[in-house]
Amino acid sequence: MAPFAIPFPTIDPVALSIGPVDLHWYALAYIAGFLLGWRYAMALAERGPDRPSRQDMDAFLTWAIVAVIVGGRLGFVLFYNLPYYLQHPVEILFTWQGGMSFHGGLLGIIVAVFAFGLARKIHPLAVGDIVAAVAPIGIFLGRVANFVNAELYGRVTDAPWGVVFPTGGPAPRHPSQLYEAVAEGLILFLILAILARREAIRRRPGVIAGVFLAGYGAGRFLIEFVREPDPQLGFLWLGATMGQLLSMPMIVGGVALAMWAWRQAPRPAAT
Repeated sequence: MAPFAIPFPTIDPVALSIGPVDLHWYALAYIAGFLLGWRYAMALAERGPDRPSRQDMDAFLTWAIVAVIVGGRLGFVLFYNLPYYLQHPVEILFTWQGGMSFHGGLLGIIVAVFAFGLARKIHPLAVGDIVAAVAPIGIFLGRVANFVNAELYGRVTDAPWGVVFPTGGPAPRHPSQLYEAVAEGLILFLILAILARREAIRRRPGVIAGVFLAGYGAGRFLIEFVREPDPQLGFLWLGATMGQLLSMPMIVGGVALAMWAWRQAPRPAAT
């Protein structure tokens, strides 16, 4: 072990056992993320023209769960391991074996947001703003669960806070899961919470969603420089990782959306 390396803490991946059923930390993170996000979304909901109400956000919870799970799984299959799943298509359904993509889950949520908005005759971007504001809660919890599971760790480092992960060899590595928890979770949540308190921003649907897309994309892109690339993919175009390639459109699209939304005439104030 290198000097100053931090040994990985002994953490049981099973958070809770109920009879024969084991509840893993990752599943617990998903459950807690949905529940906390749902409560926060209810608090952010406003009555008004084209605005989602508390009842609307309550109903959207089911849509969000399906969209994240289906989109996240299909995103992992398509973006990260398509050749394998083409040979083993039945295993696409084996979600308990792991394998979820944030970018796939994001695409699923985007589809759900627009479908839900159109079905309820609500401005889709007004729904998207609330979903974007609560998303960092789940991201934070998910990244902490990644650390607990000793997965998605960083590259080898000589930094004094390097961690020796049980499946990462003897060399200390960046705890990139915790970097992402702070940058994409905690910091982004605080930024979006501040924006959500401003009436001028709430009256321009799309600003908060755009900031979320750009903020997550930028944080993920930068942290990928110290995160170990997926072994089945390695480094891709110009030495970029898949995470960086998928995050670049988020940055560009997020900035464009936020700027476009800010230039729109403000919608009527909520009642």
